[in-house]
Amino acid sequence: MTNFTTHSIDTAPLKAKPILQEALKGYGFVPNLYATMAEAPTILEGYTTLAGIFGKTDLSETERQIILMTNNRLNGCAYCMAAHTTLSQMAGVPASVIEALRNGTTIADSKLEALRQFSIQINQSRGWPSDAQIKAFLDAGYTRQTVLEVILGTALKTLSNYTNHIAETDLDSAFVPNSWTAQETRAAE
Repeated sequence: MTNFTTHSIDTAPLKAKPILQEALKGYGFVPNLYATMAEAPTILEGYTTLAGIFGKTDLSETERQIILMTNNRLNGCAYCMAAHTTLSQMAGVPASVIEALRNGTTIADSKLEALRQFSIQINQSRGWPSDAQIKAFLDAGYTRQTVLEVILGTALKTLSNYTNHIAETDLDSAFVPNSWTAQETRAAE
């Protein structure tokens, strides 16, 4: 196993320091994901910039978290599942939606479930959904813009999920109450 450094603001490369300082202001701590990404300031900048852009979509916070958490679960990212569970709770995402996302089960709201299913299709097909899958998604009330925003959220999670897999990022204490393992999903399916 290759060990990756979990940087502090003091030990981080110069170009990563301002981003870590902003994270400290925003979260009250520097998430270990950011501290690990700091090793390559460009991925840290790319991730935080893309996250900011994803936050500008027309999607609600619940819809954004559906895309993000679906990808986290499919990619088996324990760190991101715990982190996004916490962020979802803080943002007021309904507990039933969070539970469904953590367990890979159906969301009761049919439109939100269509978003979850389309997010699964984008991830599992590696961006090759069928015309019928796109039509079903559009028929559920989403738009072509949303199709592309699902791809944006999927790309965002590729950056963090893959980083966490390779670096085996330690879970921050703020996220520990929402720990998750891929085995939980396998048991639910």
